[in-house]
Amino acid sequence: MAVGFTLVFVDHPKEAPHPDVSAVAALDEPTRRRLYDHVVRRPGPVSRDEAAAALGLARQTAAFHLDRLADESLLDVVYERRSGRTGPGAGRPAKLYKRSARQVAVSLPERHYELAGRLLAQALEESEATGEPVRTVLHRKAQELGAQLAGQEPAGVFDLLEANGFEPRYDDDAISLGNCPFHALARDHTQTVCGMNLHLLRGVLEELGESGLQACLEPSPGHCCVRLRPTSSP
Repeated sequence: MAVGFTLVFVDHPKEAPHPDVSAVAALDEPTRRRLYDHVVRRPGPVSRDEAAAALGLARQTAAFHLDRLADESLLDVVYERRSGRTGPGAGRPAKLYKRSARQVAVSLPERHYELAGRLLAQALEESEATGEPVRTVLHRKAQELGAQLAGQEPAGVFDLLEANGFEPRYDDDAISLGNCPFHALARDHTQTVCGMNLHLLRGVLEELGESGLQACLEPSPGHCCVRLRPTSSP
């Protein structure tokens, strides 16, 4: 089965089920998975009748599962007149299914490697265009993204971090982060990725007006390299 994957920041898990988890779960049903595989392998959109005939299913069964896949945004629905006629008497357009452009991401713990890759690519391209050091551009871009994320989700810092996979935990008067969304990259390219993460979280704090907290680099086993400490802390 060919399912595209991408990594994105997601809705708060307490507010609604992760939509990608629901989509993947939908493919666990054998008939539905066979229908998905059949549709995505076809060069053009597939009708209910065509899918039912190809897989030896009742039309009603095929229609039910195809619509479920469409509800999960794994398939797109299009309408076409297969007769080639137009105007009065041409009949109703057929309901057809094709692969969705949506990409599905499920990672436990959450990882956001595409996000890191995008920031690194932007920094490299801007550095080549302007002559500004790559690391300087990367830190600025990361801080801008942190501000953007905070602006999109009007929540407190703890809730925002939790919603975006950092697994925050209160630790006395500080907040430690139990998960690094860039774990493998941070392990192999610690200085670059942890610096990017630090500035991203600084952007979050600045946008939220969290003047009582500061993002600090404090790598430790089993935690993100960044820790949020009270501003008055040394």
